Amino acid sequence: MASEPIMRIASQLSRLPGIGPKSAQRLAYHILNLPLEQVRELATSIWEGRKSARTCSICGDLTANDPCPICSDKKRRADQICVVRDPRDVPALEHMHSYSGLYHVLHGAISPMDGIGPDDIRIRELMARLSADVEEVILATNPDVEGEATASYIARLIKPMGIKVTRIAYGLPVGADLEYADEMTLSRAFEGRREL
Repeated sequence: MASEPIMRIASQLSRLPGIGPKSAQRLAYHILNLPLEQVRELATSIWEGRKSARTCSICGDLTANDPCPICSDKKRRADQICVVRDPRDVPALEHMHSYSGLYHVLHGAISPMDGIGPDDIRIRELMARLSADVEEVILATNPDVEGEATASYIARLIKPMGIKVTRIAYGLPVGADLEYADEMTLSRAFEGRREL
């Protein structure tokens, strides 16, 4: 039976996504073994980070400054907008170092089962950003039912405007075996094939 301080810390940590009770308890023990100054730095950085985070008024990404550094960067391509579901998708794409356009964060996906419709995510804001300068909208929503529904809905809205709408390709990860891939993944891999 863990002591009361361990249980209090573990209880709070287990509220985080991906942290189960055992991981939370292990982290709690680790935190209690840290020097008090390190614990204070950890708590302060979480508190100050959360307090200073805001949504960029242009793209919807989380930032400390408005507009965010990407929207403020004059070297970025203003003729491309990559649409993603969540703020955590932006750093994932930025790590590629091969995309130099702008982003638009929806903060969700269309999901009728969960009562989330087009008016509940930032589609209206995306449409307001589209101008004669925008040549391509890249839909980079997740390859699940909600992501596909959201991408299809947005594509239907944008296509009549004469703006090119593309969808990121997806399929087999590098190093995967074909025999273990499901039909949907294989089908998407074939659809996204390119000439060598």
